[in-house]
Parts: sequence; structure tokens; C-alpha cells
Amino acid sequence: MTPTEALLEVRNLKKYFPQTGGWLGRVQRHVRAVDDVSFDIAAGKTLGLVGESGCGKSTLGRAILHLQAPTSGAVKVNGRLLGDLDRVGLMQARRDMQIIFQDPFASLSPRRTVAQIVREPLDVHRIGTVAERRQRVEELLGIVGMRRNVLNRYPHEFSGGQRQRIGIARALALNPKFIVADEPVSALDVSVQSQVLNLIARLKEEHGISFLFISHDLAVIQHVSDEVAVMYLGRIVEQADATAIYTQPRHPYTQALLSAIPVPDPTRKSKRILLEGDVPSPVNPPPGCPFHTRCPVVEARCRTEVPMLKPHKSDASHRVACHLAA
Repeated sequence: MTPTEALLEVRNLKKYFPQTGGWLGRVQRHVRAVDDVSFDIAAGKTLGLVGESGCGKSTLGRAILHLQAPTSGAVKVNGRLLGDLDRVGLMQARRDMQIIFQDPFASLSPRRTVAQIVREPLDVHRIGTVAERRQRVEELLGIVGMRRNVLNRYPHEFSGGQRQRIGIARALALNPKFIVADEPVSALDVSVQSQVLNLIARLKEEHGISFLFISHDLAVIQHVSDEVAVMYLGRIVEQADATAIYTQPRHPYTQALLSAIPVPDPTRKSKRILLEGDVPSPVNPPPGCPFHTRCPVVEARCRTEVPMLKPHKSDASHRVACHLAA
């Protein structure tokens, strides 16, 4: 596989959650958490996924890994179409894809030692002998900057940053090619965030791992991403090279998000774009463009026609879902 080939391919992915009601408990409507999302991630690259809370970022990450079965659409990892795999085939495919969870305390079993937690993927997939597994665990802890003397300690004995390092070590146990990092630093202090971010950047550089890095923090996304995708109400509204997103945002929603980034210079005045109203419910999304109820430049066609995510006329690699940016 060449570096330019897509390691992950996502096509028209949807994840709807049924809502039941009435005397018979019938399905009355659906929560459209992920609504027709498509993108690629090349080998050794990081796609940053950003958006407000509740826009479907974490659900998208779990649906890609089939931790939550997609409603429809296709996901291909390393050439394998996950939807066509049976239980055994999907388990084998999981060696190539892992996840780093948002809360490092909730994602680690309080009843297991560090050695048991990091060794678990090797035990599940029956890789190596007992001695080889212990050696691999020590190697993984070294990769994430922890000493072997922590092997018999429990998660509650560590700081948040150390627990996240343990979670990262567990995610690396099977030498995955693709990792979903679901807000891996949002629960950490700012001083610790940079350590974990630098660790993730080093893992990408040294091991060639592809990442889907999910966050609501635009500064973090800019630091770690090669490309950035902006998500709103279950849809990707803009995707481009990280530099292009931050210097030439095309979608009004992206422009509003970037305007909210604090500028560390008291002499500079930034022009803040304030969005009015609340994010619409994914149970009953508005017709037309999903952003039109809050858009400061909305036009009549925006209320009736759904804009497609397509290349911008000035840059084919910059995709925008906006009638006014076409």
C-alpha cells in the first residue's frame, strides 16, 4: 500500500437510533445521529473531526469501528469491507483498528492491574506465549513513557494523564493501522494535554498509524491533523487540508467556529461571529440545509434544497456543503 492510498474509506454512512412510544412500544421516529457521511483517510495521516457537542462525532467513530452497527453505508479498512464480515472476520479485522476513549478512568477496569489491562487484547486474540505477552506489555508501557514498576498497580493510583497513557498502550497492543481517538485529552488538565498530544503525534510519525481524531477543541485539532472535517447535525459540512480550513474557511459554520478561538494577543481584536438560536434536534432536522436556521447569510434556497458536499471551484481538495460557497 502506498502512502497516498486510503486506509479507511467511509461511504454514505448513517446511524439512526429508533425512538419508541405508545402502548405497543412501536418505533415512532429516529434520532439521525450520523446522516450520510463519506470521507477517506490515507495511511499514516490524521483526520481531525470537529463540531459542537451532540453533532454525532463520537457516534460516527463508533459506527466506523462497528462498535455500534451502522444503519446503512459502507466502511472499508485496509481493503476489507466490514459490513461483509461475519463475527470471526470482524474480530480479525479489529487487529487493524482500535479506539482511545474520552474518559481514561471510565474506560479502564478498576479491578484489573495495568499489566492485565494492556495485555487484554493479546489475551483475546491469543497472541504469543505468557512470557511474550509480558514482554510486549513492558514494551508498550515504554513506548507511552511509563516504567515497568507500574505493572501491578491499579487505575485509581494514577493521574488522568497516566491513565490515558495506559489506554493508549492498550490500543497499540495489536499494532493497529487505524485508531479512533475520541476526545482523548478533553478530560485532562491543559498541562497534561500537550504531553498526550505529543505522544500521539510521535506514534503517527514512528509507527505510521492513521488517526480519526475527534475533538471540539479547534486548537487541538489544528495541532494534530493533516486534514480537518467539520461536522454539524450528523453531516460533514466542510473538509479540507488543515491549513486551508484555518486560513480560508468556506462554510459559515466553520467561520463561526474559528471566530470563537481566543487570540493570545491583547492588542488584536478578533471579529466574533455569534450564532443565534440552538442546534436543531436530530430527531426532526430542518428541511434544506441543516444549518440554515442559524446561518447569518441564509438565502431562500437554503431553506428547501440540501447542499451536497462537493469540491470548491477554487480547490478540488476543499469540499464544502454550502450553496453560497459553490
